[in-house]
Amino acid sequence: MKNCKQRIFSIFILVFILSSTIPFRMTSHAAVNPVSKKYKVDHIVVIVEENHSYREIYNNSNAPYMNQLMNNGANLVNHYAIEHPSQPNYLDLFSGNNQGVTNDKTPKHLFKTDNLASELIAKGLTFGGYSEGLPNIGFSGPYDLKTNYARKHNPWVNFTNIPTSVNMPFTSFPKDYSKLPTISFVIPNMDHDIHDGTVKEADLWLKENLSAYIKWAEKHNSLLILTWDEDDMSAKNKIPTVLFGPMVKKGTYNVKSNHYSLLRTIEDIYGLQQLGKSKQAKPLEIWK
Repeated sequence: MKNCKQRIFSIFILVFILSSTIPFRMTSHAAVNPVSKKYKVDHIVVIVEENHSYREIYNNSNAPYMNQLMNNGANLVNHYAIEHPSQPNYLDLFSGNNQGVTNDKTPKHLFKTDNLASELIAKGLTFGGYSEGLPNIGFSGPYDLKTNYARKHNPWVNFTNIPTSVNMPFTSFPKDYSKLPTISFVIPNMDHDIHDGTVKEADLWLKENLSAYIKWAEKHNSLLILTWDEDDMSAKNKIPTVLFGPMVKKGTYNVKSNHYSLLRTIEDIYGLQQLGKSKQAKPLEIWK
């Protein structure tokens, strides 16, 4: 009888231990692997400026509007371009790869590789590239000297697997923002992207031309991304980048990121295929 009681007591202890440890293990596992939040964003507008490092823009009194966005959005203070000069970086951001282009000359061949526009279209979504000074829809020339447009800052013109109709002048940017494509890129001309002009001129152009969209985005579940192609060779390619919208958690973000991280973030928002080197990049964690 004594041995029987001892066995029953031992079984009871074993059951108690198992019942108390199993939930603990489940809870611990859930804490280590939290489910990332996913957001539906109705529209994204990406603006690309030129050739300035983070320290040249942040707290610059000649860039009050840019700094207003930095101070009220997700300010990426450890964000980098990929390379030099300009054109390869635009291709990196648009397709996850520079497509073998290492200079600012017009590429010898057009590309048919996957890119952000082709992936959006395949998903039933839309893309628009708006370049200030582009003479007409579908224009493929290298420059327009009258308007200071430069093809090297326009990556989508180089791809054959997207319609030429997505290559538009900035004058086509809709005034009814609900008619914007899912994702738009806005490329100021070289006077207004700080390539040839001043920081003050670029800041004023941004405020005059995009502030209405930015106000609209706050009430219409939409997002602005303001970034730069590269730095001026002074800061190891650290560039300003800020994301601003109602779904973004305001703050300063120190995690190291780059053009591929930005592309990966956009891809994840819309469930797109991960392009090129964006596959190895971590998406930004900036959401409320």
